[in-house]
Amino acid sequence: MSKRELDAAQILEPELRESYEACRLLNAKHGKTYYLATQLLPSGKRPYVHALYGFARYADEIVDDLSSTLTNQEKAAWLGAWGDKFLQDLKQGSSEDKICKAVVDTVIRWQIPHEYFESFLHSMKMDLTVNEYETFEDLYEYVYGSAAVIGLQMVSILEPTSPEAYERAKDLGVAFQLANFIRDVSEDLDRGRIYLPLAELKKFGVDRAKLEERVADESVKAALKFQIQRVKKLEENSRSGIALLHPSSQPCIEAARVLYCGIVDAVEEIDFEVFQKRATVSLARRLQVAFPAWREAVKARKKFGPGSVTGSVKAK
Repeated sequence: MSKRELDAAQILEPELRESYEACRLLNAKHGKTYYLATQLLPSGKRPYVHALYGFARYADEIVDDLSSTLTNQEKAAWLGAWGDKFLQDLKQGSSEDKICKAVVDTVIRWQIPHEYFESFLHSMKMDLTVNEYETFEDLYEYVYGSAAVIGLQMVSILEPTSPEAYERAKDLGVAFQLANFIRDVSEDLDRGRIYLPLAELKKFGVDRAKLEERVADESVKAALKFQIQRVKKLEENSRSGIALLHPSSQPCIEAARVLYCGIVDAVEEIDFEVFQKRATVSLARRLQVAFPAWREAVKARKKFGPGSVTGSVKAK
């Protein structure tokens, strides 16, 4: 992370700066599209977004590390201990953990509600005990904590102008997560999980055994089309919320919306062959979105200023 970004964010203490840098590296390594979108924010806000991503990614790595020799029970114990310590650190207002130090600082500066992190950790624990969901309502318990609250955490930093921005942020976070589920059906099966509601799959004659065949026949394609329509509806609902953020934040979230939700367009482009190919948003498409968004970001900063970078805006 550049010295300029940390200085602009008024992050001055050396060990704290190191923690923010550790979070940034996690973002750069594992969240390339997310990282690209983050660069559209004012420099003084980027470290805080990196911290939130770093926290989520670190916990996710604990859960999904297939190379680990730990059992799910052992992972759950490790995650539980780490999560409990983080929540204690939140209450006391400081942490010595390499990743959590920056996260606690971000939460304090932007007054982000602690319950968002409690919900996130709850969903991470579900990944170690639940491997399928009967209905979308059942799945939403998991998705709320794994995705919706990420949007809610972010809104505070992006500076909302209306409470409605929080509702729309939930829609966008869920859309991102569901798009990933559609793309990653095969990878999730490798982990023994199905994130597509079983009751909805059954409407198209698809069940776990059918998915395990790893063949995208007409019934599987129809089931995926149904799931994609939900993503597109949530994406459409979310769009009005972007206009409710500080102008300097809007290009970042608009680019993220187009690129992340573009995953389902990529699935359609490969004719739903998710077992044979990985649907990706091409580099050309990323650049096509990024350059105009960068111009808009520069114009917004010149016209409206960068927004607050010190956490002076109270979160909902």
